[in-house]
Amino acid sequence: MTIPVQEAVKGSPSRAGAFLRNRMRNIAPFATLIILLAFFSIASPSFLSVDNGVNVLTQISVTGVIAVGLTFVILCAEIDLSVAAIANATGIAVAYFTMQESYVNIPNLPLPGYAAIGLALLICAFLGLVNAFGTTLIGIPSFIMTLAMMQIGAGICALLVRGQIAYAVPDLVTMMGSGTIAGFPWIIIVLGVFLLAGHIVLTYTRFGRYVYMVGGNREAAEYSGVNVKMVLGAVMVISAVCSGVAGMIGVAHFGSAQQNEFDGYLLDAIAAVVVGGTSLFGGRGGIGNTIIGLCILGVLNNGLDHVQIDSFLKILIRGIILLVALIINVYVQNLRDRQRI
Repeated sequence: MTIPVQEAVKGSPSRAGAFLRNRMRNIAPFATLIILLAFFSIASPSFLSVDNGVNVLTQISVTGVIAVGLTFVILCAEIDLSVAAIANATGIAVAYFTMQESYVNIPNLPLPGYAAIGLALLICAFLGLVNAFGTTLIGIPSFIMTLAMMQIGAGICALLVRGQIAYAVPDLVTMMGSGTIAGFPWIIIVLGVFLLAGHIVLTYTRFGRYVYMVGGNREAAEYSGVNVKMVLGAVMVISAVCSGVAGMIGVAHFGSAQQNEFDGYLLDAIAAVVVGGTSLFGGRGGIGNTIIGLCILGVLNNGLDHVQIDSFLKILIRGIILLVALIINVYVQNLRDRQRI
């Protein structure tokens, strides 16, 4: 059966339009990144140097590790507002269990290095389990549950350091957070490992498929035999552990552990996931989108420093870009809903 030429001509633009609408969530962030790279390269010749590229990757590393875990949560159409607080609590915990210098007035509990790291990881995993328990078994919405956990994490930080600043962490954490290998920062390697692991899990494992199924259509996932509560609980724990690791390497990178040190990372991590194109409604996106979002934030922050723009205007620009990403996110979801009807 042949298709008339007029119908083919009419159908081709419509198919192209449908393709662009379906891919807008991926195309828009990539186009934004290209535009930012071009603009800052013209505005500042030193922006495209290798050293500055390494600097950008270093700056986004802590945010990136947090964003990996948050990607799992958002793909399930949930949210975790406690990531920054758990990162801060874990970073302070690993310092609390490490011998501090005599001038640091914190009544802590020194342990061997690997024991301190293991105990700190257990703490962040436990906080993730509490989030999972409240969300899946009690039925508290993740927004409210993780909001409460954000306060709990802040309380743990205050209890451990009592307004003081701790500086020492185990040698392994120091190496991962501020060390280098052949002149290349270890913290970037840690980020790469987490991004790769997250991508492999989401793309090539059964659990990853379950994450997309739960986020895409929770009822259909249940009818298919997926243990939805188990998946939701697992992503909450993954998010907490990623945040905990980010907190430990962040403390080593910053050179100190103190209260409210990671407060700004909540918005940065959510922005990285959403700006990259992962759907807030679940089931669409992934680690690749998170990488693009991280690059956008990193290039934007670093580029604005190169052109020496007002720091207050910098915050405004970041907010506008996040708003645009949210508008695109909701717009694409509405288009998809119309096509289903």
